[in-house]
Formats: sequence, C-alpha cells, structure tokens
Amino acid sequence: MATSNAVRATVLYDAPGPKAIQRNRIYTVITIALMALALWWVLSTLGEKGQLDAAKWRPFLDGNTWKTYILPGLWGTVKAAVTSIIFAIVFGVVFGLGRLSENRLVRGFCAVIVEFFRAIPVLLLMIFAYQLFALYKMVPPSGLAFWAVVVALTLYNGSVIAEILRAGINSLPKGQTEASRALGMSHWQTMWTILLPQSVAAMLPALIAQMVIALKDTALGYQIGYVEVVRSGIQSASANQNFLASLFVVGVIMILINFALTALAERVERQLRAGRARRNIFAKVPEAAGAGVGLDTKDTVNVDWKAPGYKQIENPDE
Repeated sequence: MATSNAVRATVLYDAPGPKAIQRNRIYTVITIALMALALWWVLSTLGEKGQLDAAKWRPFLDGNTWKTYILPGLWGTVKAAVTSIIFAIVFGVVFGLGRLSENRLVRGFCAVIVEFFRAIPVLLLMIFAYQLFALYKMVPPSGLAFWAVVVALTLYNGSVIAEILRAGINSLPKGQTEASRALGMSHWQTMWTILLPQSVAAMLPALIAQMVIALKDTALGYQIGYVEVVRSGIQSASANQNFLASLFVVGVIMILINFALTALAERVERQLRAGRARRNIFAKVPEAAGAGVGLDTKDTVNVDWKAPGYKQIENPDE
C-alpha cells in the first residue's frame, strides 16, 4: 500500500503509529526545552565569571597565537597519528595473518603479542617506551616523546587492526579457501591473492574509525612532554590566561578533524554496500526513493551502479 508520507520500519522496531508519533514529538519538545535551559544556565554562569569577555577570545584573532601555539601542536598531532597508523597497518597485517597461520607456534606467538598489547593502556605504553628509549639512548633526545607516542600507538592500534583483519578474513565464505586450495594454491597464496583483498575492502570503515582513535590518543602524549594540539592549547591558555577559550578552540579543531574522518568512514561503508559501484569507493552512490513501507535493506537503500548511457530493456524484442 503506497502512501504519500509513509514511515519505513526497521529491523529493530515497528513503525510508530499516530499516538506514538505524537508522544515522540512531545518528548522531543520537552528534551529541547530542558537542553536550552541547561545551556542558558551554563552560559550565564560563564558570563558572570567573565569567561565570555571578548578579551578572552581576542588572542585567537591574532595570527601569532596560531603560528606559535595551535598550528605547531596540530602538526604534531597529525604527524604522530599518520606515522603510527601507517606502522599499525603493517603491524596489523603481519600479526593478523600470523594468527591465521597453519603453524601452531607462529599462530600462538602472534596471539600472545596481539592480546598482550591490546590489554595494556596506551598511556602506560607511552611512558614505558619513553623511559626505555631514554635509558638505552635508542633515539635522539629531541625525538624521545615523538617516538614514544608513535610506538605506543602502533603497538595498541596494530593489535586492534590485527584482530579486525583476522575477523574480516574469517567472515569470508569458506568455499573460497577450499576452491583456491583445490586449484593448488598454497596457504599464503590464498591469503594474499584471494582473502586479504576482500577483507581489506570490508574492513575499510573499521580501519578509518581506528584512525580516529589514534588521532585522539595522541593527546596522551601530553603526559610525556610531546607537543601536540592539546598541549599547545594549554600553553596558549597559560600565556593569554584564557583556559576556557583555548580548550574550546582545541576541542572544535579535534571535532572537525574527527567528523571529517567519520564522514569518510560512513561514505566508504555506503559505497561498499552498493554492489558493483564498490569498484570506486569515492564515486557517488545513487539512492532509491524512500516511498513505501518496509525494511530498509541493501536492495532498497542503494541502487546498483550502471554505466553512463545504460538503457534498461523491458521488452527483449526492442
């Protein structure tokens, strides 16, 4: 039954009826009113304390504040995050495939390494790496904090990526492994040429989400003296005596970066669900109109990709 303003059901709950819709609207209005009241109270309290004065925010209109504090800290955050995620991907692929090895010793060793570094807090890894590098002079003094942050993030995120990779490969149909082995391919040939490419495509959203975690965890480097965006924001606040404004600006910067990465992850995930369009993960995915009542599935949310100039033939005689 088609309706002009249909409500689509989901697999989690039935479509709400007229009374449920009315109650939801009332709850929404009450929630918005309470949130507005709480926001007014917070802003009024901050105003009484002088935290909203223009003088507190004026330093961020000065280019020297950005060149001296914010931008160097932002560069430190991005540099540590990008370096660690590259190493983490390599670590994750090696130990993820190692956990799927046919050799029991290799499989057990990789499992111990992955579970060990997944269980240790990242901050503890940073402090340990910093002390280790300083004690044995393994890196130059100027790079102690940077490499401690990178190593800690690599070990933790690499262990998580290894588990993601293992789960992605195990989720593939067993028939592909059986068919490749029947063709005479070895275990590692099957992994590298058949299973790994498919699992990487399926894991892209999870990998991008792990990049968000790595980016946020670079702020823990503050504890060992690494200059990242949070530390530089604190330094700016100390110089200008505007802690609230500085932390607010730093928070907005982190939100914008993480929002961009999250949007990319969602885009990749939608693209990978779009059938043949997954060959180009950055192409636009056409969506079907939401008319009608029923479950939102892959077949109704996304339209299969068609080449430019494609014409559907309804009558074979045409």
